Amino acid sequence: MTAASVLEVLEELAPVAAVHGNMDEPALREALPGRLVVEAGGLRIGLVHDARGAAGRHARLADAFPGCDAIAYGHTHIPEVARVGETWILNPGSPTERRRAPEHTMIVLEGGEPQLVSLAP
Repeated sequence: MTAASVLEVLEELAPVAAVHGNMDEPALREALPGRLVVEAGGLRIGLVHDARGAAGRHARLADAFPGCDAIAYGHTHIPEVARVGETWILNPGSPTERRRAPEHTMIVLEGGEPQLVSLAP
C-alpha cells in the first residue's frame, strides 16, 4: 500500500484491516499497527508484515498469535501455505511485485481453507 492516501481510498470501498510494512510512508506507519488480530468469517486471523528470518518462523508466529486460526505475514513476497498444529501460516506473495517469487499470487481464505491463487500477468 505504502501511502496513506491508498488506505483512505480502500476505506471508502470497504472496511480495512491492515498492518504497516517496511516501505510505508511515515503517515501510514503512524496510522497502522505493527501487529493486529482480526475476526473475519468466523476465523481469528493474526496479521504482521515482517515475520523475520526463515529459521523458526512458524513457531515464532504461532507464539506471537496464540489462539489464531490463521496468521498472515508478508515482506518476503514468497507465497507460503503451511500448517502448524491447527493454525495456518500464510504468506500471500504479491499480486503486484513478485520479486523472487516465480509468479504473482494472492491467497483466498474461505471456510478456514486457504487457496493460493496464481495471477496471470
